[in-house]
Amino acid sequence: MSTASAQRTSKKGSAGKAQAARRGGKRGTTGRGGRARERSRKREAGGKRYWSAEVTRRSNALDLEPGVFKHDDPVAVARSLKRSADASKRRKSDPYRSAMSMLTFYLNRAGRNVGARQRRVLERAKDELRKLYGRAPRAG
Repeated sequence: MSTASAQRTSKKGSAGKAQAARRGGKRGTTGRGGRARERSRKREAGGKRYWSAEVTRRSNALDLEPGVFKHDDPVAVARSLKRSADASKRRKSDPYRSAMSMLTFYLNRAGRNVGARQRRVLERAKDELRKLYGRAPRAG
């Protein structure tokens, strides 16, 4: 057997072993399960959390009121973001863009941890924010 064909055979063999491991075969632990358990243990032990949560808490653009994204009223969310954006001296763009960016950032980064009801509230808050700043409503 040539060296090249031996390498191909060994690569196929290792790929098969990896697939067997993912299916729960005899080869060691499965891929992501171990890392996910390790991450959750770190969080339980007070380890490092998600970077996006840190940005939301300690953003250099806006000083957000505590619990702003937990409100049930989209108008309250929009007014709070507007107050924060208008009062901030550290933002780099106009207040509307800073407020909308923070809301969009939260929606995108919170992901599946925001329930459908709260997601609707936050999406409506975008429309309210547009109204508060005299911007055109979203198309669609």
